[in-house]
Amino acid sequence: MTRLTSASLIPDQTGRTAVITGGNSGIGYAAAAALSAKGARVILASRDLDKGRAAAENIGSGAEARRLDLSSLSSVRAFADGIDGSIDYLINNAGAMSSTRQITRDGFESQFGVNHLGHFALTNLLIDRVTARVVTVSSAAYSSASIDFDDLQWERRPYSPFGAYGQSKLANLLFTAELQRRLTSAVSLVRSNAAHPGWASTGFTITSGNRVLDRLSALATPLMAHGPEGGALPTLLATTSDIPGDSFAGPSRFGVRGPATLVDRSATASTPQLAQRLWTVSEELTRTTFPLASKTAA
Repeated sequence: MTRLTSASLIPDQTGRTAVITGGNSGIGYAAAAALSAKGARVILASRDLDKGRAAAENIGSGAEARRLDLSSLSSVRAFADGIDGSIDYLINNAGAMSSTRQITRDGFESQFGVNHLGHFALTNLLIDRVTARVVTVSSAAYSSASIDFDDLQWERRPYSPFGAYGQSKLANLLFTAELQRRLTSAVSLVRSNAAHPGWASTGFTITSGNRVLDRLSALATPLMAHGPEGGALPTLLATTSDIPGDSFAGPSRFGVRGPATLVDRSATASTPQLAQRLWTVSEELTRTTFPLASKTAA
């Protein structure tokens, strides 16, 4: 299945376990609810545990909440240590957006730290327990971004909220590609895929730094965007469909809304050398490594 028009059409998930970051609201919540409705056990990884527990209660039996603060590598490690046994799906969904430069507890620019490095570390710490799929949620904002290896944390450049967000979302796609390359090299059956929700009205606001553009976007969102359920369709397609590793799922109607399908990505987001360089830097920053040994010839 390479097209998904409704969450009700995903396969039966009885016996499956999914970890979903940011699963207490928006697209993450919609994806968690859809998987649970099909029989999956879902673990909502939430920075605010009270909100996570309320979301799990709304979803019903088979849902639970655990605390995870992606802006803290110690929290990421504690969360990973608390996962016993195997999990089928790791859905790297949570995202951060800031109109001013903020830093994480580990000193990273917050958008890069949460959206990329936190998920990078979490995946490395859990990948030996994942049995089916790692799905990382990117954004169409990646397409106008670049990776500035000389200033990843925006310490010397004038801070651009949208530029920093785009960099983190480009990093998500490069991470997806390099993770799949490493899984293939390790002869693992796990697939690494990415998704983007299109224009979704979820309460998550992307700030460009331009007040006029931000105001126009706020006014247009109720008219043009689809809701969390529609925004979750690409994530569900990337998670549950029998599609190749390193697939990218998104809305079929101009990349904005509509049924989920497989979509193309830019040449920059598909550059192996760039992905490998980002991986090496991310390992150094998070002090985590890919634990599966390569079994293919060099």
